[in-house]
Amino acid sequence: MEELITKIVSVIVDHPDKISIQTVPGDHTVIYKLEVHAEDTGKVIGKQGRTADAIRTILKALGGKQNKKIILEIKDTLNPR
Repeated sequence: MEELITKIVSVIVDHPDKISIQTVPGDHTVIYKLEVHAEDTGKVIGKQGRTADAIRTILKALGGKQNKKIILEIKDTLNPR
C-alpha cells in the first residue's frame, strides 16, 4: 500500500524525493502518515481537498478488500526552513 501511495503522490509533487510515509498498523485500521515537502502540500490536498479525497477513495476500496479501514494523514513536516 505504501508503494501505491508513493507512486500516486510522486506524479503530483515537484519534490518526489521528499515523500515519506509512516505506517501505524492496528487491528482493523491502518493509518498512513504522508509527509511531503512544504511546497507540495497544497498539490497533494488539491482544490477543496479533491485530490486527497480521490487518493483516500482508492485506499478505502483497497482496504475494503482486506477488511481494514485505511486512514491517510497528510503532513508538511519536511519543510526545508
